[in-house]
Amino acid sequence: MVPIHFKDSPESVNTHSKKRDGDGGLSAYEVERLENIRQNQAFLSSMNIFQAMEELKPFTRPKPSQRGLMRSHAAVKEVLPARKSLRLQNIMAETLTLPPEPSSKLKYTPYSSLKHPAGPLPMNPVNMEQGSKLPSQLLELCSEDSTTERKMDLKLKEYCSALKNMRITEDTVAKVVKERVFSAAFHPCTSSLLMATGDMGGHLGLWKLGGDWGDGGVLLFRPHTRPVSCLAFSRARPTHLLSLSYDGSLRCMDVEKAVFDEVFIEDGLRTFDFLSHDCSTLLVGNWNGEVAIVDRRTPGNSHESLHSLDPKTLRCVSVHPLQKQYFAVSESSVVSIYDSRCLKKNHSQAVSTLQGHSLSISSAYFSPRTGNRVLTTCVDNHIRIYDTSAMTAESPLLTSIGRNIGTGYRLSAVWDPKQEDCFVVGSLSNPRRVEVFHESGRPLHCFKDDENLKTVQFVTAFHPTRNALLGGNSSGCLHVYTD
Repeated sequence: MVPIHFKDSPESVNTHSKKRDGDGGLSAYEVERLENIRQNQAFLSSMNIFQAMEELKPFTRPKPSQRGLMRSHAAVKEVLPARKSLRLQNIMAETLTLPPEPSSKLKYTPYSSLKHPAGPLPMNPVNMEQGSKLPSQLLELCSEDSTTERKMDLKLKEYCSALKNMRITEDTVAKVVKERVFSAAFHPCTSSLLMATGDMGGHLGLWKLGGDWGDGGVLLFRPHTRPVSCLAFSRARPTHLLSLSYDGSLRCMDVEKAVFDEVFIEDGLRTFDFLSHDCSTLLVGNWNGEVAIVDRRTPGNSHESLHSLDPKTLRCVSVHPLQKQYFAVSESSVVSIYDSRCLKKNHSQAVSTLQGHSLSISSAYFSPRTGNRVLTTCVDNHIRIYDTSAMTAESPLLTSIGRNIGTGYRLSAVWDPKQEDCFVVGSLSNPRRVEVFHESGRPLHCFKDDENLKTVQFVTAFHPTRNALLGGNSSGCLHVYTD
């Protein structure tokens, strides 16, 4: 075996100043050093070290996406002069007199009071120059006729084939908001992919895939001051995007008027859903276990009625897609289905209950086309599907799937609006992935990509008509799979 010389030998040290003829003026020490380098490289080559380094290159962490919002750079720190002791300089220290104590204690300012001024807010993108107008293409895109729907679900084999054809590339990843993604939705237009997402700081981002406005097709607004927990485009008026925030405001982004209108203002708001087919009536839930019925046609920003359901908490509401009088509520440890026509101010009677959860329930959604199923995600690390076709007093459990949904910021399973019996959920497993399941619990497809999907996708959503899927992570990036 060829010996490896990692340092100079004692003999070579004493020859630094000696020269050898015919070596281009190099000393004996330099010649020996070059020979050691050559032998070391030959030995490493014989061990296939360089080949192994090349094979490991695909597994190195890629650079974060440079599309979308520009990433903020660390501020240059001011260099302050070195501190010197006054005692060593023989300088007397100044005597400071403390101000008198305040007569009253400082008042705690709750987050809910940190709100924008009352009234509509202009749609001024914060990532564009002040006074910039909205791109005209945005109104054209949002006004596109998007009433066409897939009339029948695909057969399971065809659906799986469509999922396998969906890909993610470097061009379909972008930073759309500044902080953690809390909610996201596709606009129903089909000529382009337009997505909306809300983050932890109250920002709302719009991203047109392949767009040239703003920062790589991204427009950023700040209609709220706290996390945007719920987003939904109006099916009746696609130029309207409704957003609900923990700051106690529910607003409507009106692209035609270029404003964020106030819809409902009340502390402790958590979630909402459309209670009518024309999207004029809303069902809004809050952290206090109450639901409010809000009619957008009524002047003002108050509710029509308020009903107390669960004294502990309320995390999600979902309205039946066909029979709009029914809505499901994920309460402390049970999902209850109520009839909005029979609600009382207190102690309303549930039409049906979904039992079997041992901890709090993150979400509960009716299946998108018939409402014959309810999909729940529970903190006990299980995803469950219930049969609600008969609306009996206790809806039977069909499937239970064990999944680690995390703590703190939790994963939630959501239906594919194009497919009655299939849903999608992110994953905490490595390598990172997004998985699609059948209601029977059968895994249908796993979206993975070593280059472009390196983070947990806490928020996921399918396009209502196109083969497209988005996922949002904790740094404000959206990852899009499409065909």
